Formats: sequence, C-alpha cells, structure tokens
Amino acid sequence: MTELVSPEPHFSRLNHLFSSDTGLTAALLCVANGERFGAHRQVVGVPEALALLPNPALRAVVAAAPVGTAARSVPGMNLQQFWRYSFETARLARSLAGIVHLNPVVAYTAGLLHAVGELVIHRSEAARINSINVLSGPFDLRRMEFEMRLFGFTYAQVSAGLAKRWQLPEVLIEALCYHPNPLDNDSYEPLAAVLNLAIWRARAGEAQLNERELAVTYPGEIGMTLGLDIDTVLQQDPINWKPKNDDE
Repeated sequence: MTELVSPEPHFSRLNHLFSSDTGLTAALLCVANGERFGAHRQVVGVPEALALLPNPALRAVVAAAPVGTAARSVPGMNLQQFWRYSFETARLARSLAGIVHLNPVVAYTAGLLHAVGELVIHRSEAARINSINVLSGPFDLRRMEFEMRLFGFTYAQVSAGLAKRWQLPEVLIEALCYHPNPLDNDSYEPLAAVLNLAIWRARAGEAQLNERELAVTYPGEIGMTLGLDIDTVLQQDPINWKPKNDDE
C-alpha cells in the first residue's frame, strides 16, 4: 500500500487495490458507513468510500485490516481459492448488473463480500466443518443445503449479519441475506437475483461442470425474472477494470 504514502495518491490504483481484497473492502466500508464521516449506511462501494475518507483514515484501515492471503489461516479453507472465487463472483455480478441496468458498484460489493460468512463458520465450527467438507467443498452448489442440515443456518445469513454489524446499506444486507432464494423474499430485490446468478456461474466454473450439468443446475426461474437465459449468463466475461499506467 505504498500508494497511500504519496501526498496525492492515484485514485484508480487505490480503487483497484481495495476492490480486489475482501478484507480491505469490508474494513473500508465499515469505516465509511460509520457516523463519523457523515454518510451513515449510505456508502455501497469502494469508489465512494475512497472519495469520502481522508488519507489518514485510509492508512488506518490498511494497518488494521487482515489483507488477502496474509490473513491468518482458516481451518478447512484454501484462502487463495477463496479470494479468487470471491473476486470472480464480484466481477460477474458487476457484469450481469450492467445488463439489467442495476448499479454495478453495489453488485460488485455484494459479490465480493457474499461468502465472508463461510470464513466465520470455518473458524467457529472448526470441529464440525470437516463433516460437511468431505461431502461438499466450500464452493459446491449444494453447500448451503449441507450447512442448513448441520448448523441450522448458512454462510449467507452469517454474511448478512456481518454486513449489518458493519452498518452497510440495507440494499447490500438484503442481497447477502436473500441471494440463496431471492424469489422467496416478500419484497423481491433484483440485486439478490443477480448475485444468485453470479454465484452459480462462479461455482460452476470452480466445479468445471459439463454442458449437461450446467443446464440442470442453472436457476432458470431466477434468470427469467431478470430476462437472462443460461447462454447470456455463460457468455459474460467478468470485466477486470485495472488502472492504466500513467504513460498509457
């Protein structure tokens, strides 16, 4: 994070650094949505947070947050795979949100943070988590079914609970909470449906599903509510926005 040492940090570089790390994003949004900076529960993404917080506050976030794979190990979890999967889901959610005219920044944030509850479960239920891991990996499409059977809750509920504790905007909390079954919520939230499809695509990629398996597992009813068929979802290349070099 040497960029923060500069008296005038390059915004696009900071945006990329924070946006590509789940721990930093969570810590940054937690600070930005506090009452101190006057945007209580209104900041939905890294760009807004960077524009709001002064450099000393950003440096404090970096100093305090567990960054990427430098964070302490989590029993039963490959952290490098977790970061990669979360980043992929975030980029897919952003891409899909653009198609259906939803806020891509909100979608990206939801995608990046949606699975943080999985880390909490692995730490708090370390003695029991292996009984699930032998049946279903952390990114298996059936994962939530096994978690509900064993624990009575899923990573999605834990992620939403964390977002609420961090005082994130309600639209993010609802997307994290309801994305497993977005059509069952009394108040339908399109962002939860977008997140559901992005997660399906990312997990299908992790599992290397074949054509038949993709067709069988595609959440078609959810896709229909957004006007997205399986081909449209599969054809989306996650957009990787990186800062250009100054001389480009």
